Amino acid sequence: MTVVPGTASGDGPEIVIRCGAVVLSARLNMSPSARDVAAALPVHSETGRFGDELFFEIPVISKLAVDARQTVQAGDIAYWPPGRAFCIFWGPTPASLGTEIRAASRVNIIGRVTSDPGVLSVIRDGEVIRVEKA
Repeated sequence: MTVVPGTASGDGPEIVIRCGAVVLSARLNMSPSARDVAAALPVHSETGRFGDELFFEIPVISKLAVDARQTVQAGDIAYWPPGRAFCIFWGPTPASLGTEIRAASRVNIIGRVTSDPGVLSVIRDGEVIRVEKA
């Protein structure tokens, strides 16, 4: 198996994402941005929605990675440097072309949801979300 530097799944800490009755399991990778996020946990913030993307500001400053990308997969967790935001994707966004999943701009992939990310669809703007180590 070929592993892209900084995006290997399964080798970073397990995390739990909680918002109201929604609880998701996830795992961070070992990229520099993921390590920065892990060091800041636990974090809580108010959510925002961008189509089928949930995002929220976190107290992390990390640079755009060389392997940053705009098109992502359902279940990807990313860090968006311009907004200092933690992002979780599960479907198309207003930036998507067709059925692809596209962030507003390039993001650093920092992990993956290991449970069904579609449960996030019930969360609305302004709800309080918490991310912590499992």
